[in-house]
Amino acid sequence: MTSPSIGVFCGSKPGANPAYVELARRTGQALAARGLTLVYGGGSKGMMGAVADGLLDAGGNAIGIIPDFLVGKEVAHPRIKDMRIVKSMLDRKTMMLSLADAFLTLPGGYGTLDELFEVVTWNQIGTISKPCGVLNINTFYTPTLQQIDLMVREGYIYEKNRSLVIDDDDLDRLLDRLVQRVPPLLST
Repeated sequence: MTSPSIGVFCGSKPGANPAYVELARRTGQALAARGLTLVYGGGSKGMMGAVADGLLDAGGNAIGIIPDFLVGKEVAHPRIKDMRIVKSMLDRKTMMLSLADAFLTLPGGYGTLDELFEVVTWNQIGTISKPCGVLNINTFYTPTLQQIDLMVREGYIYEKNRSLVIDDDDLDRLLDRLVQRVPPLLST
């Protein structure tokens, strides 16, 4: 059996706060320490590159998935042995959704939010059943989480579906919560 995998959504840029890049590197290290395979966007820059570097430096395994038109822009990570080049962003998301057993969202931009909400939506409609976590470091995702809570209160999201987004401000605690919600692969 292959090792359990965590899809990580995060920025292809480093962002303005250096603490986020350090968090990304620690995330990669934490995944490697737990024996989890990283499934991510395949880039070598920004948050994506830092997650991959942290994981690879700690001896972990990764699957990179990058659209052919972004290979040059995001500079496909040269140390990823299992790099899958696809035709489009939709193909990238679809492959990530099929390969990852759970998902973790770190700071990022539009693409990161798109990936997060795609996973949440697919869970909501029953296409997949894979936990999705948001690491709310430095309250980065507090406004997003408040918007989700407002949509619940206003009747646009069923209250039971609020739990589709698992949020925490502690990396290890969030990884524990994600791993516990993946039946039965991670428990065997």
